[in-house]
Amino acid sequence: QVQLVDSGGGLVQPGGSLRLSCVASGATFSADTMAAWFRQAPGKEREFVAAIKWSAGGTYYNEFAKGRFIISRDNAKNTMYLQMINLKPEDTAVYYCAARPTSGWPPSFDVSSFTTWGQGTQVTVSS
Repeated sequence: QVQLVDSGGGLVQPGGSLRLSCVASGATFSADTMAAWFRQAPGKEREFVAAIKWSAGGTYYNEFAKGRFIISRDNAKNTMYLQMINLKPEDTAVYYCAARPTSGWPPSFDVSSFTTWGQGTQVTVSS
């Protein structure tokens, strides 16, 4: 069974950058795996940030992430990344990586459609 460990969060000033990592262990992602990043700010629901199809590398982004966030993966390292630039205070949240064994079509990015979750890493954007 796949386990996910996410890391890379921290305190950054507005306009700064961070790169989050998510390492999968216990099993290798299948070719049809969909992996994603979500975030949850205090008092708000968990929301979709970005997703990537593990084999083909197709990517999907929530509107707020387009142009500032880039999702990628390293198949050899079984690791997924989220590069974030031009961070804003409203990006402050706990970021979670998630995965499910099949991509599905059309792909769903509902929280409930993902079966495995990392423990979360805190991102705080503040001056």
